[in-house]
Order: sequence, then structure tokens, then C-alpha cells
Amino acid sequence: MSNKIHQRLVALRKFMEDKGMHAFIVPSTDAHLSEYPALHWASREWISGFTGSAGTAVITREKASLWTDSRYFLQAANELEGSGFELQREGLPHTPSIEQWLVSELGEGEYVGIDGSVYAAKDAFNLTHKLNQHNIHLISDYDPFDAIWHDRPQIPQNPIFIHPEEHSGLSVSKKIKAVCEKLEENYADSLLVASLDTIAWIFNIRGNDVEYNPVAVSFAYISKAETILFIDPKKMTDEASKYLQGEGVILAEYNKVYDFVSGLQNKTICVTGNKITFALYNKISSSCRILDITPSPADLMKSIKNETEIKGFRNALTRDGVALVKFFMWLEKAVPKGEVSELGIVNKLIEYRSQQAMFVGESFGAIVGYLANGAIVHYHVTPETSAQVKPEGVLLIDSGAQYFDGTTDITRTVAVGKLTEDMKRDYTMVLKGHIGIASCRYPQGTRGSQIDVLARKALWNEGMNYLHGTGHGIGHFLNVHEGPQSIRMDENPVTLQPGMVTSNEPGIYKAGQYGIRIENLILTKEDITTEFGNFYAFETLTLCPIDTTPVVKSMLSKDEIKWLNDYHEMVYDRLESFLDVEEKVWLKEKTKAI
Repeated sequence: MSNKIHQRLVALRKFMEDKGMHAFIVPSTDAHLSEYPALHWASREWISGFTGSAGTAVITREKASLWTDSRYFLQAANELEGSGFELQREGLPHTPSIEQWLVSELGEGEYVGIDGSVYAAKDAFNLTHKLNQHNIHLISDYDPFDAIWHDRPQIPQNPIFIHPEEHSGLSVSKKIKAVCEKLEENYADSLLVASLDTIAWIFNIRGNDVEYNPVAVSFAYISKAETILFIDPKKMTDEASKYLQGEGVILAEYNKVYDFVSGLQNKTICVTGNKITFALYNKISSSCRILDITPSPADLMKSIKNETEIKGFRNALTRDGVALVKFFMWLEKAVPKGEVSELGIVNKLIEYRSQQAMFVGESFGAIVGYLANGAIVHYHVTPETSAQVKPEGVLLIDSGAQYFDGTTDITRTVAVGKLTEDMKRDYTMVLKGHIGIASCRYPQGTRGSQIDVLARKALWNEGMNYLHGTGHGIGHFLNVHEGPQSIRMDENPVTLQPGMVTSNEPGIYKAGQYGIRIENLILTKEDITTEFGNFYAFETLTLCPIDTTPVVKSMLSKDEIKWLNDYHEMVYDRLESFLDVEEKVWLKEKTKAI
């Protein structure tokens, strides 16, 4: 692979030289700034060989570097070896920012290139400002990969399908009306949307254009006067066309969005700067006023699930729980027989979930890491790396599914044999953090960053930490990572609001040894009202036993023990009617009080 990467770098550098560029930045995103792009836009992976979902490659005429976050440090180090790329570990004190690195490598008057059609407008403005301070200039007009990537996949043309109101809970026309009301509150005429999950939610459509994410490549413009979905006609079925037109939606060609926005006159257009590309932003007519709002009013509405969506989550997580009972029963029997590999586990998870009603597919590629592989936060097992699971140590399994009525995401770390005292201690500290989030009560207006410490306190007390977020939003039969809310150390101004579904997933990772993570999905709900105001709490939605084998009971408080026992009682009560006798006996044992 390293030879291919070297050849690709040579081709890119030749392109850069021809266009007068001294550096080129390749983000992970597509024309819709998606976390997981369709293969047509997988340029960063193609040029670097790094397969993680987050990262940015920067290539000068002599050097190449790749920035990624802590989830991918170990993976990136392995995949970049011999490629000519230097790994830059984002978030560590000694790591320069991309702008700092470029300034150190380039001279005054030189040029940095980006493809403006896949680069966030907000990021491009920030980059321009920082480079201009050093008399370095930005070029945003070229997509070199059209020229040098000779077998580049096409933009997907897969047909869309309707996500009916029995699952979505609201018609398209009602969603459009609600969006327009929010726009009026912000003194805006219209909303320009590039985010695929937001478009899918507003228009009650789903697709197969991006692996794991049931979205369709498209743009949208929403206003009281007209609502337009810009989409390839080849993707439209008769049913979808009839449904959308019946809801008052105008259909237009995908690429016509650029001409359309350049022709708008005297409008106040709402955009979100980190959710719209530099190229599309710059096409908006100069007669228009651009109102940059973060988060997008539509994104915030999407994150607050309606009653139908919440019911769908509950039902999907029940079926997921049944599948996981069957899976963990199999795992427990198979490991001592020497019949289990990481890759085999991935396939078994799909097998058991696919037996459940409304199963569509995985919500992401399952992360199955035995011992040292578990310390690679977003480890992706391959036939070459797949480890045999032996009856000793811990096994980390992070997986999820897409069902027509909900999206699931769960991590369990299980003891598969003899454990060390460190494993038990670390596992119990992670569990304490998980319970800290799950059981907390917090005032209305609380941000995720204000409660994140509850997940980390036990670890911090021992001088330990994890560098990924504690929680991310979850889409409803949509992207498994959904904003705008989060629970993490970084400041995020979005408050936690009733109806939001978020993950709760503290962990600890010891390179070369093991990884531990425990994840459930939690729903923000109204809790109590006092003279001090309204208070919210979390309801745990995920239904699956948490392994108590590694738990050091003496490290848990009475309240923590009560939470764990109550959770397990709920898991058994909700699942037992869907299980056969043997499965009930197994689950009863796994959920017994400690």
C-alpha cells in the first residue's frame, strides 16, 4: 500500500505545482460535511491510506502530515507507517495546529489549496484569517482528485425511500411549517441545508448512499414561499416523488443548487457555517443577508425526539436487547471452546440482529477488540488483524444497528476469563463514571460539558483519563453520531433538553494491554420542579446486562450499587417476555443483584 500512497502523493504534488499551490489540505468530509462520506469523497483515505472517520491530511511539496484525534492515535500510527505521512496527534500540548504547521513550512507569498466544495465555510474563513496574517494565501477553486484519482467512484445514485409518519411521527409539511416558524423568530426568510441527516429528517426520506447512515445525497432550501429538494432524478421513485410533491416540495436537479442560491435576491438566508461548504456559501447572491446560526434551528428540532420517535427507540432497543442476549449466550459458550475470533464476533452480531423485526443493517462498523486491540478506541478488525479470543482477560464490543424505528449504539466490556486486579479496578472506575452520568439530576439549561466530570472523577482521582467525548447525540433511524448536543470536556453551548437521546460511554485505554468502555443510550426527561427551578434527569434506554464479574463491589457506593441493581431488574423485566426458557435463566443470572 505504501508504494501506492507514494505514487498518489507524486501525482498530487504535480497537480499542486501546475496550479501554483505550495500546500493542499484534504479533510475527511464531502460536499455535505458528513462524518462518513460516500466513497466518491473518500479523498483523504485515498491519498493517505488512513481509514479512520476523522482526520485531515496536509501535503506540501516536500512533506505530508495527518491530524487525527485520540480515538485513532494507535490505528493511524499503524496505517500511516511507511506512507510518507507524519502523524500529528490532535489535542496533545506539543502538537501544532494545521495553521501553525503550515506557517512553519511555507514562506510569505505562497499558496495553500483547498477544495471549497468539501471544506466548511467557517473553517475556510478561520484558515484564511490565520494565513493572511503571515502573507500566505488561500486557493479554493480546485478538486485535484477529479484529475488524479482515475478510478474514482461516482456520486451515488441509489433510490431513496420514504420513512413513513407511523415511524417519523410528523409529516413533511408540518416539519417545514415548524422550521419556518423558527426562522421567523430569527428574522430569516429561508434556510439553506447541506447536511444529509437534517435533509433526511425534514423530508422523511432515507437512502443508501453512505455506509451505515441511511441518508441520500441532496441539498435543500426551505422557506414559506417555496421548499426545494435538490436531488439527482435517478434517485427518485414514483412513490417518493408523489409523496414529496403532495407535501408541497419542489424537486430540482442536485447541482442546480449553486445556480439557485446565486439567483436569490434580497433574502435573509439562515445557514450554519460549519454545516455548509465554502463553495456553496460563496455562491449566495451578494444582495442577500446571510444569518449564520449555530446550531441550525432544524438540527436542534431534529435532536429533540417526538413521542413517536421515542417510542420507536424503546421498541428498537428492546429488540436489540433480545439479539444481544442471544449473542452473549453464544459468546459465553464459544470462547472456552476456542471458537471465537474478533471477526467472527462481528458476523455473529449481524446474524442475531438480522433475526429481529425491522432490522436494516449496522449503524457503524462494529468495534471488537480483545485485550490490546481494545485499547485502540475505534479499532477496525480486518482478516489480517483479527485476534483469537482466549478464555482470559477482557473483550470490548462496541456495536449498533439501524432499525426502521430507531438507531442503537451499545458498548459492553466483558470478562472472558481470568482478570488482573488492574482490569477489575479500571472496569469499576469506568462503571462508576457511567453511573455518575446515568443517575445525575441537573437544572434546566445545563450543558453537557458541565456534567462531563461525573464520568471522569473516579479516573481523575487516580491520574487517569480518556480523551474522547463521554456522549454524542443519536439519530432516529439516522446517523449514529448526531449533534448538536454532546457530553464532553470541550465547551458546547447547546443545552441538554427533554427528548434528546445521547450516549453515555466513559472508558479507559491502556496501550498494548486492554480497553474498557461501557455505553448505554440515555434520554433527557423532565424530573422535578422546586423553588430553584426545573430539573432534568436521564432515563437509560438500552436493555442489556452490564458484566458484574469484574466489579470490585467495595469501590461502589450504596447508591451506585442500587443503580446497578435497579438497572438490571429493569433489563430483565423488559426483555423476559421475548425470551425462551434457557434465555430467561441466563438473563436472570446476569441481572441478579450484587
